[in-house]
Amino acid sequence: MEVAEAQREVRSVYLGSFVGHLVIGLLWLASAAVSTWLSLKVGAISLVIAGFFIYPLTQLILHLSGRPASLSRENPLRELSIEVAFMIGPLFLLVGAATLHKAAWFYPSMMIVIGAHYLPFSFVYGMRQFIGLSVILMFTGILVGMYAPSLSTAAAWFAGVVFLGFAFVGLAVSRKECVPLSSPTGA
Repeated sequence: MEVAEAQREVRSVYLGSFVGHLVIGLLWLASAAVSTWLSLKVGAISLVIAGFFIYPLTQLILHLSGRPASLSRENPLRELSIEVAFMIGPLFLLVGAATLHKAAWFYPSMMIVIGAHYLPFSFVYGMRQFIGLSVILMFTGILVGMYAPSLSTAAAWFAGVVFLGFAFVGLAVSRKECVPLSSPTGA
């Protein structure tokens, strides 16, 4: 399988990351709401816990929609996407250290980590839009963390909206291609 074909399959199976970004956006908005109306600590904990359910929820939604929910075994980008996703775990240690130093750095540091994690997805999906998403998240996280930590929860609301916006950008890109899959398993 050539790289361009592998990227096309990734965009087709995951709808340009529409479902994933929809799930992530809604979880960030829920966490921002908890931070706004309860406390930053509870909001932060809720986002960390919810983060473990992003992939299962994405898979569930894809299955319920009758779509394939995984890449073919022949796709060389399958392993790379798993490796990129797993790099978030160790980076949570940095977020934890930043948050222990200053609680208001939780959302900005999460935005920086998640933004950096999206750079390789630009290659995995073959979509330059991930670079834009990455830059927006990292730049906002850096600015808020360094210059306006009091806007931490507002940054979480912003990130949720950004994820939802990019969900629809990804959907538009994947629909533009209209790549039919050869079978329900994507093989």
